[in-house]
Amino acid sequence: MKIHLAAAAALLSCGLGVADDATSIVVLGVAQDAGYPQTDCYQPHCMRAWHDPSLRRMASSIAVIDERSKSKFLFDATPDMREQLYDLHVAAPDGEYSLDGVFLTHGHMGHYTGLMHFGREAVGASAVPVYAMPRMHHYLSSNGPWDQLVRLENIELRKLADGQPVELNSRLSVTPFLVPHRDEYTETVGYRIDGPDKSAVFIPDIDKWALWETDIRDIVRDVDYALVDATFFKDGELGGRDMSKIKHPFVAESMDLLQDLSKEERARVIFIHMNHTNPLLFDGSPEQAAVEKRGFRYASEGLRLEL
Repeated sequence: MKIHLAAAAALLSCGLGVADDATSIVVLGVAQDAGYPQTDCYQPHCMRAWHDPSLRRMASSIAVIDERSKSKFLFDATPDMREQLYDLHVAAPDGEYSLDGVFLTHGHMGHYTGLMHFGREAVGASAVPVYAMPRMHHYLSSNGPWDQLVRLENIELRKLADGQPVELNSRLSVTPFLVPHRDEYTETVGYRIDGPDKSAVFIPDIDKWALWETDIRDIVRDVDYALVDATFFKDGELGGRDMSKIKHPFVAESMDLLQDLSKEERARVIFIHMNHTNPLLFDGSPEQAAVEKRGFRYASEGLRLEL
């Protein structure tokens, strides 16, 4: 697929000139769980990507690459993980770097089902560390086909706790924090990632900001990068559906809430996890221009952020 070759080229280009001891985040996917274009969507906004594979986008995922330890860590295992691991391999080759952890945010299809690629029908991996909150840990251990990955030791589950940092090495730590979301099977978390010089949060899925006891403005002020939920751009995006019943914060709402941040602080906000209807996926759209005009950013595959 053209998109994966383009993303791989971007990753390789971004990697040139990086210091031997650098730590960085790489964006591997930007779309909502089902990717873009979405299954059974044959409306004009999807048909453009069915006709032109270079316009397709993968489900949201990021990776952290640590040059000094030769480690790489994946955040969310998406249905597109096969292609995303290839793009990560281009940026940090498997023979030189080891995949030392997969951090899961929650139990919706775009965030954990890629674990299937570690199984006996595919890679047949050996003890890939998979970090999960207690309900997610129990879900994977107790339900097929995921429990087979555990029994065959394709993956090694490691339990997380809300607000408790995981020290990956002397330069890198990851801290999960609970966020409100539609938690049918598992809890939902975001992650704070602290590198040697900079920090980031990754919150691909959350309910309205007002439903969270934490003020997102304080989060943005406290980190260097905030990759946050951009599932829908604004109300009315889904045609005849009542979007008041959908709890994701619209990008338009998030920008209004964060507008009083300083120019430098607004530039820390990077929107990610876009539904197939979200015009932020469409290069050159008025919505992309509006985000940039207001001082915010939107994620693109291959984007690299130094930590």
